[in-house]
Amino acid sequence: MYKIGELAKLADVTPDTIRYYEKQGMMSLGERSEAGYRLYTENCLQRLRFIRYAKTIGFTLEAIGELLSIRIDPAHHTCQESKSIVDSRLAEVEHKLTELIRMRDSLQRLSAACCGGEHSSRSCSIIEALENGASGDIAKR
Repeated sequence: MYKIGELAKLADVTPDTIRYYEKQGMMSLGERSEAGYRLYTENCLQRLRFIRYAKTIGFTLEAIGELLSIRIDPAHHTCQESKSIVDSRLAEVEHKLTELIRMRDSLQRLSAACCGGEHSSRSCSIIEALENGASGDIAKR
């Protein structure tokens, strides 16, 4: 059995994070010891690590809750449900990657078009392109 501080250290989170997950219904409240401390089991540690890893790969708390439901009651769920949640997140990530690549390409074009000199920025191509909304200017070349 672990006290909240011990559990937090083992899962590399803060005690406040554990309390937050408890309030969200993602973790059960630890049982109270005779001294009044909440005590957590190995299963709590596994659940906390599950939540933490799912957060690191970008799942929302709602999606993590769904995945936890599948984990807790596997007899009433299918792998298809888990895969659907993962595939949905993957599609979101793919979309963000496409947007990031587009942004990177525009920024590279803006940077390449500017001399970066020490002179006045009155005719700076970056400022001009941003003022024009980059519509057909340097950012799209």
